[in-house]
Amino acid sequence: MRSPADYSGLVADLTAERLDVDDLLADPATRIIVCCGAGGVGKTTTAAALGLRAAEKHGRRTVVLTIDPARRLAQSMGLSELDNTPRQVKGIDGESGGELHAMMLDMKRTFDEVVQQHTTPQRASEIFANPFYQAMSSTFSGTQEYMAMEKLGQLRSTDEWDLIVVDTPPSRSALDFLDAPARLSRFLDGRMLRLLTSPARTGGRSMFSLVTASFGLFSRTVQKILGAQLLTDLSGFVAALDSMFGGFRHRADETYRILQDPQTAFLLVAAPERDAVREAAYFAERLVAERMPLAGLVLNRMHRAEADSLSAERSETAAAALDAAGEQEMTADALRVHASLVRQIRREMTVAATFTDAFPGVPAVSVTAQPADVHDVDGLRTIGALLA
Repeated sequence: MRSPADYSGLVADLTAERLDVDDLLADPATRIIVCCGAGGVGKTTTAAALGLRAAEKHGRRTVVLTIDPARRLAQSMGLSELDNTPRQVKGIDGESGGELHAMMLDMKRTFDEVVQQHTTPQRASEIFANPFYQAMSSTFSGTQEYMAMEKLGQLRSTDEWDLIVVDTPPSRSALDFLDAPARLSRFLDGRMLRLLTSPARTGGRSMFSLVTASFGLFSRTVQKILGAQLLTDLSGFVAALDSMFGGFRHRADETYRILQDPQTAFLLVAAPERDAVREAAYFAERLVAERMPLAGLVLNRMHRAEADSLSAERSETAAAALDAAGEQEMTADALRVHASLVRQIRREMTVAATFTDAFPGVPAVSVTAQPADVHDVDGLRTIGALLA
């Protein structure tokens, strides 16, 4: 771990290797960039800035997929709204021949599309009308992350895009995005679900007659806990989806393999805060363990000092001397502000070092904190330039 004295310059690189974002964006072998990290660290803005720069500077036909329901991406790109279909962003510099499109995941609509694509219209209508499906497609834990994977797979399968930039869901844990396919498989393979699907596999006998004949007391207990109607809805849901379960599992496995392919680049996004950097470190460990391509770390909202050679201690000493002399009060105040900024920078660098020291081989880039939130294309260009 570095000591505070090592930060006297306050402009030292975060790591021996700097992340070259332009090389990453310009490389035609890079087809997918996944921005991941804790909530509230600037993933959406980073993803949008990367997409804009890829289109304007490198001539790539790019789509940004956000899972952020706050709609900040639409606002910053000058779009009235985003939905499940890519929309072209107007007003970008198209001299390089690139295009920028953006979309926001609609979890339920994506689930509906999957059902429609992989079953008959009659069976799809039965599924859509089922109360358990209506609840699961909107609120079931992990559905958002899994549908993000589904949508990524759909975008990649069309081969329409030079580059897909994914802004991962604002989950409690960034790992939820990678865990979603496994959680779905566990759900589909669970004992209770296999029990509930058994009527469809045994000639369509009633779930209740089958379970009662086989399990007696267990059936009555389950009905008492869940309620007969809920159990009926659940049984109907799994029976209707029975033929699709293998497809869910297969596509999840396929998308997972895409994420492991060298065409994909994971960018960890963090702010100089302990929890955010710790989450990035957890994610880096997981990516290494899963053999997924980790391209680098983006540290957002880092502060910098113009007079970087002037330490906090010297600033406060000079301010105290001016106070004692009873002169230049404004200069003394400015020196104290500078001392406070220098200490903040030291704290941020110390927090950042917990990641860069643990992963010295992971290139990093820092983005200076902006005076205001990014709310338009010009702001995204600024962030893109800072990244590059």
